[in-house]
Amino acid sequence: MKQAWWKEAVVYQIYPRSFYDSNGDGVGDLRGIIQKLDYIQSLGVDAVWLNPIYESPYDDGGYDISNYYAIHPEFGTLTDFDELVGGLHTRGLRLIMDLVVNHSSDEHQWFVESRQSKSNRYRDYYFWRAGKGDNPPNNWPSFFGGSAWQKDEATGEYYLHLFSRKQPDLNWENPALRQEVAKLMRFWLDKGVDGLRLDVISAISKRTDFPDTDTTDFNETIRRYYANGPRLKEFIAEMRHQVWNHYHVMTVGEGPGITPDNALDYLDEKHGLDMIFHFGHMFMDQGPGGRFDPIPWTMAEFKQVFQTWDDALKNKGWGSIFLGNHDFARMVSRWGNDREHWEPSAKLLLMLLLSMRGTPFVFAGDEIGMTNTILHSVAESKDIETLNGWREAQKKGITEREFLAAANYAGRDNARTPFHWSAAPQAGFTNGQSWMSANPNHTRINAAVQQEDKHSILSFFKQMRAFRKAHPVLTFGRYSLIPGTPDRCFGYIRESAKEKLAVVLNFSGEPLTLAHAGVPASASRLLGNYPYGHGETLRPWEGVIVQL
Repeated sequence: MKQAWWKEAVVYQIYPRSFYDSNGDGVGDLRGIIQKLDYIQSLGVDAVWLNPIYESPYDDGGYDISNYYAIHPEFGTLTDFDELVGGLHTRGLRLIMDLVVNHSSDEHQWFVESRQSKSNRYRDYYFWRAGKGDNPPNNWPSFFGGSAWQKDEATGEYYLHLFSRKQPDLNWENPALRQEVAKLMRFWLDKGVDGLRLDVISAISKRTDFPDTDTTDFNETIRRYYANGPRLKEFIAEMRHQVWNHYHVMTVGEGPGITPDNALDYLDEKHGLDMIFHFGHMFMDQGPGGRFDPIPWTMAEFKQVFQTWDDALKNKGWGSIFLGNHDFARMVSRWGNDREHWEPSAKLLLMLLLSMRGTPFVFAGDEIGMTNTILHSVAESKDIETLNGWREAQKKGITEREFLAAANYAGRDNARTPFHWSAAPQAGFTNGQSWMSANPNHTRINAAVQQEDKHSILSFFKQMRAFRKAHPVLTFGRYSLIPGTPDRCFGYIRESAKEKLAVVLNFSGEPLTLAHAGVPASASRLLGNYPYGHGETLRPWEGVIVQL
């Protein structure tokens, strides 16, 4: 297994709008991140991933970019950005930028020009098609509800938008567009960016015949029609050879439709990406209707996802390990127990994240156990996906109470509340009026109180990070499930020629004996998420790492 900094790194993901506000306007910004660099360094992480900070109308959280060469004014300036890069590098930290090149904003100059006329030079930077009578070109649904096609009155044709109608999809079939993408990548890499997280990279190659989908299962439509298009490998290889190979840059691709069967198509070490995100576990509790159609999940399914993906990548390629980010519910609320077992379950999930093969990505706030928020009405939501989802739900006769239950379980607002710096008003995030209300539980869940507690979730995160660094077997070693364990027990072996460790995680509120977990009681405990060991029994949501 070839070593590389990005394989051995732990990445800390920051949603800039909600991290720290330096100027009192209620919006997190680059100078706020600069002011918190010592905190970030204290975590022991190796790199920071920033969600988009480019100029944007902010229809979809900055993933609708109107100018790829400018910083969104609320976040600061290019001078601030340069200072941030310098501050990170001085502390031995790297920067991963989020880059969105599947689509732009409809306010981007390319699209403003493109919609002017059918003969405009930028027309083919996007997908324009005539309708079928009074209907769109096909029956594709958008991720955010409704049709994926929007009619534009100026020319009478429809443009494709897999996401918001303010996010028209870019046409990578056009060589001129691809050269523009290469140019903007070079701009940021020349500024010292160390990595690129490529949003929805799985969808940049379209089926240009645009056939109708023949399924009502939205996730199946994604896999079969939106992702993994015919020229995908070609487009990625072109970027690698024209741009990435000329910089010491790491590339990680994100997007639905990446499966264990096709993952290696993305990860060719000469022509592809360095690493991918997959959504095997993140979609397993979504029904045919997607995010707001939750279905039960089982621990057996959860464990199988990790086994399947490790099998897919163990001999070639590299993956990421994550349990939450800006697009999903808070980790401890989704996979743990954010009520009576909040603290041990938050620690257990961090233990899982930092003991798997792959690069761990930790979403800011998960190191202190931040939980889901509660929307009391749909009007409180700040997320276009939730607002559009509610509009579609009303058409089906779903009540607001029913929809809120799904949104409070799975909605993206959960992850985007301001970071809990302290018990002060608005969680110490801002001195002004926050763009989004802080979770009321910030008075007890916050970084300030946990920094003073050696047994806190934050302290455990630092301890677990140091443990991973001291035991390379957790990064590069073989992974295998411990057979015959109870359903609620997630037990696995990490093994190299030099070391063999067992990780045993009790995903329940009931005690579990180590013997039932397939681990001898005599095994030497190296680390646990409870302050003190407890013999042969794992307490509720207890996790241990033992030497074999």
